[in-house]
Amino acid sequence: MNSFQYSRASDVADAVRQMGADPTAKFIAGGTNLLDLMKEDVERPTLLIDITRLPLRSVEATPGGGVRIGALVPNSDLSYHPLIEQRYPVVSSAIRAGASQQLRNMATTGGNLLQRTRCAYFYDAVTPCNKRVPGSGCSAINGINRGHAILGMSDSCIATHPSDMCVALAALDATVHVAGPNGERAIDLADFHRLPGDTPERDTNLDRDEIITAIELPARGFAKNYTYLKIRDRLSYAFALVSVAVGLEMDGDTIRQARLALGGVAHKPWRDSEVEAALNGQVASPETFERAADLLLRPAKGFAHNTFKIDLARRAAVRALTQAANGTPQSQSSKKIV
Repeated sequence: MNSFQYSRASDVADAVRQMGADPTAKFIAGGTNLLDLMKEDVERPTLLIDITRLPLRSVEATPGGGVRIGALVPNSDLSYHPLIEQRYPVVSSAIRAGASQQLRNMATTGGNLLQRTRCAYFYDAVTPCNKRVPGSGCSAINGINRGHAILGMSDSCIATHPSDMCVALAALDATVHVAGPNGERAIDLADFHRLPGDTPERDTNLDRDEIITAIELPARGFAKNYTYLKIRDRLSYAFALVSVAVGLEMDGDTIRQARLALGGVAHKPWRDSEVEAALNGQVASPETFERAADLLLRPAKGFAHNTFKIDLARRAAVRALTQAANGTPQSQSSKKIV
C-alpha cells in the first residue's frame, strides 16, 4: 500500500472542495472495497477524505410517497429499516444476499453503488486490464472468464458489476442524488452506471469531484409480489453468477406492471424495457415467463468459460418471475430455492 494523507470533511461542501483540489484523492467511509484496492496496488490515492461524520445517515419518507436514503446509511441498517422492509422488501432481500454480516455493518449505501468489479485481472496489477490501465488490453476475453459478462460487454472489457443492492434499486427505478462544485443534481440509476464501451475505466457517470448524498426510491415498491434470487457457487459470501430482482403488480393472474433486473451478467445492473412491456397485460404462466426470459437473453454472448451463464440466467429469470407472481419471495436465511 502506498503512503497517503488523511483529512476529515466537515460538511458536504468541504468534501467537494477537498476532492476538487486533489485529482488523486478518494472519499472513504466504510472502506470495504477501497482498502482492498489500495492493498492490491490498484488504487493509489494520495489523499483519503473521511466523510463518515457528514449528516447523511437518515432514512426518511418523501412528500411524494417514496423514501430518501442517506448515502452513509450502513447496509445492515438499511436492510432492517421498517420503511424498507415493509415498502421495499426486494431491497432488504438483495442486501441480505450480499457479502457477510460484518461487511454489511460497515458498507454504506453510497459506497455500494461505487463498488468496482471483482474481475481477478483487474485486481492483478501485473496483467493487462483496460479498466485499470486504459489501452493495455483485456486479459479476461481470452483468459479465465467464468464469472464474466454475457450482456453489454465490449472488445475492451467483459467485467461485471458486483453489487446485489444495485440490482434491486435498478428494478425500482431509483434516483441517485449527488453534489458537486456546480451544485446538486439527480441521476436516474439506469443512467448512473455505464457499459464499458471504449472507456471501461469509467464505471459511472458521477464526476470525480462529486459526492453521492442520497438514493431516492419512488412510491411504488412492489411489496407484495417481488423476489431477489441469487445464484452463486456457494450459499454465503460469494458474488452472483446470476441474480434476478423482480417486482410485479398483479390483478388476479394478470401482470399489470413488471420490473425485472439481472445482476452478475453485465457491467451494470441489466434491465430491458422491451421485456417488461412484453410482460404487462399477460397472464402469469410458465409460457409467459419463458418467452420473456428468451427475449431478455436474446442478445447474450458467452466466452470460453461462461456460456453456461446464458441458460442459467434464462432459468433464473423464469424462477424469479414465478416466485414473484406466487408471492413466495426467495428466503435469504435458508437460501433454499423455492
